Amino acid sequence: MEGTLTSDFAAARAHLERAIHYLRGEDETSRNSREALELILEAVIVADMRRPSAKVIEFRSAQS
Repeated sequence: MEGTLTSDFAAARAHLERAIHYLRGEDETSRNSREALELILEAVIVADMRRPSAKVIEFRSAQS
């Protein structure tokens, strides 16, 4: 990967889903716009799933 990912994919996903919702018309422009946004949304979801998982730090018990 090209460095640390700092994008807020959850926020991007929410905004794209909302934009798709607002484009509810059945005209050609609305349909084409929804299709384009759905492709972008899919790319955001894939990018989010490819993020490396967080590193888990093990803490020793106070009784050790």
